[in-house]
Amino acid sequence: MTRPFRAEVIAIGDELTSGQRLDTNSQWISTELGLLGVPVVFHTTVADTLAAGVEAFRIACGRADVVVATGGLGPTADDLTRDVLAAVSNAPLEPSLEALKDVESRFATRKALMTPSNRRQALFPRGSRIIPNPEGTAPGIDLDVDRPGGGQSRVFALPGVPVEMRTMWRGSVAECIMRMHPEAGVIIHRRIKCFGAGESAIEAMLPNLIDRDRIPLVGITAHEATITLRITARGPTAADCLAAIAPTEETIRAGLGQLVYGIDDDEVEDAVIHLLHESQQTLATLEIGTAGRVAEFLAGAEMALSRNKLAPIGQLGQPTQNPSAATAACGGYCGGIVLPDSLLSASALAEQARTTFHTTLGLAVGILRPAPEGRTAVDIAIASESGTEQIEHLLGGGESLAMSRAAKTAINLLRLGGSR
Repeated sequence: MTRPFRAEVIAIGDELTSGQRLDTNSQWISTELGLLGVPVVFHTTVADTLAAGVEAFRIACGRADVVVATGGLGPTADDLTRDVLAAVSNAPLEPSLEALKDVESRFATRKALMTPSNRRQALFPRGSRIIPNPEGTAPGIDLDVDRPGGGQSRVFALPGVPVEMRTMWRGSVAECIMRMHPEAGVIIHRRIKCFGAGESAIEAMLPNLIDRDRIPLVGITAHEATITLRITARGPTAADCLAAIAPTEETIRAGLGQLVYGIDDDEVEDAVIHLLHESQQTLATLEIGTAGRVAEFLAGAEMALSRNKLAPIGQLGQPTQNPSAATAACGGYCGGIVLPDSLLSASALAEQARTTFHTTLGLAVGILRPAPEGRTAVDIAIASESGTEQIEHLLGGGESLAMSRAAKTAINLLRLGGSR
């Protein structure tokens, strides 16, 4: 199998370099290139100046086989991408009658005034190809750029407006890049989802599996404590790809055991909801430290499974300003309650949730409390007829991320069996 092309993604705009706007285009394009089997090795963000643009594109074309850029194709004075590409390719800008007619037609359809500056959108470096833009007035540019040391880099310049860029990508650019591959075939991805260990720990449990030259390729990413191992295979048919993926997936599952909870788009809460349905068990949650996040995740997974909104089972008590107030949740509904100090342990809360709502299982997240070395901890417990199990979870990663991690840790305790 031939090594895939290297790609670079360039985002153009002062609003990006100044931090006024988040660059979501580069993230989206990089994901799409990955699906085509083309690794993205560089991201560049460049200001709206001719000198900066020329420098960025010359460097990119020198080190990447495919360069995908967004922004700078509009009609205003700071839209300089076409001028930059003309300079980089040493080719003059020439008007395209085809592109000009299309731009004029769009203004006529909208009954809008077309100013002379809009004619700039029909200028292209000599030898380039037009990328049609069904959603807007700025067509894209497809251009081959010679490298100083020999060979060529292919540049695809697209508008910065996301809906236009994505439509053009799906309509023509993705297919063009696929045809650049020296071998035909398909690409299949398999994502193995894990929870319960960090990224570095999982990588250590799978020595040499995350090797950039390995076939099939295995990548690892982390999001809110969920680890995803993505296996990528390319072959003549989908069946060939799946056959190539299978031994690697088996290696991962054997090496990680119970850390693996699902595949592709599965979340840990989806795995728990499936288990509850299969075992015909019911669950109530009672949360203080995570303020209903556990119930929110589980209710969302249940709704995705059944496509029916859960009915409220009930609430414990009434909202209160008492500092000992907790949040009770069952079936995705929450309410404040006043609890005596005797019920503030996670184990007691889990049992209280189970008995109050008459469920087979109770899950609770206790009060946030100080931990050694200036950290914050929370206790998580699960209760069943056979007893309770309680664990300590140390928070980290910022407030929002810490809450999600704690909630998913509680849900994962259910997946692993708890005291069932």
